[in-house]
Amino acid sequence: MADPMTQSSQISSSQGLADGQNSAKDSKFADSFLSSSPVSLIQSPQVKDLVYWRDPKKSGVVFGVSMLLLLSLAAFSIVSVVSYILLALLCVTISFRIYKSVVQAVQKSSDGHPFKAFMEKDVSVPPETFRKHVDQCLTYVNRALKQMSRLFLVEDLVDSLKLAVAMWLLTYVGAVFNGITILILADILIFTMPLVYEKNKTQIDHYVDIARTQINTTMAKLQEKLPASMKRGKTE
Repeated sequence: MADPMTQSSQISSSQGLADGQNSAKDSKFADSFLSSSPVSLIQSPQVKDLVYWRDPKKSGVVFGVSMLLLLSLAAFSIVSVVSYILLALLCVTISFRIYKSVVQAVQKSSDGHPFKAFMEKDVSVPPETFRKHVDQCLTYVNRALKQMSRLFLVEDLVDSLKLAVAMWLLTYVGAVFNGITILILADILIFTMPLVYEKNKTQIDHYVDIARTQINTTMAKLQEKLPASMKRGKTE
């Protein structure tokens, strides 16, 4: 007959191994979700060049156009904004078309349609590209649904409480700002915070590490005070 102490040690070690595998699995899933989610777009070289103002002219144009669009949406309805943009574009193209026609008539030239080069370009979307983007969107939707199911069905009480606190704070944010105002502030932060962080990286990282340590300590204490029945969802 096996020694009871030996059996207990084997059971504890097997449980620890299972918990470690589950934790590694959860961490791997979270990393894969973040790396393949739209958030990873921020890490692309083109976006980094824009928000870090590597090319001031290009970043200024993107920032100016985005701010003008958001301010227009704040003052007018989206239908009016889209209509005015398309109307302005039509005014430019029609005016240029008439101007080139008059110039060709005066000079008696046969240059043809001024937009002929653009009209001959293929603007259709290949089916493979369309299916690829649809599959990517479906992947994001499925992963988001899985995360929502995990949070709202309280698979992990601490994570669900974090979401509840975040939603509670957002109720106060929504009472002060509307959606367009938040988008305007986000646009300003996107084009300013990276530069601020780049110039003060050491100090910011120091305070961020302090805040992260405090949050992790608080969460660890909270998890220790949870009943065993609530911790089971985390370890199983």
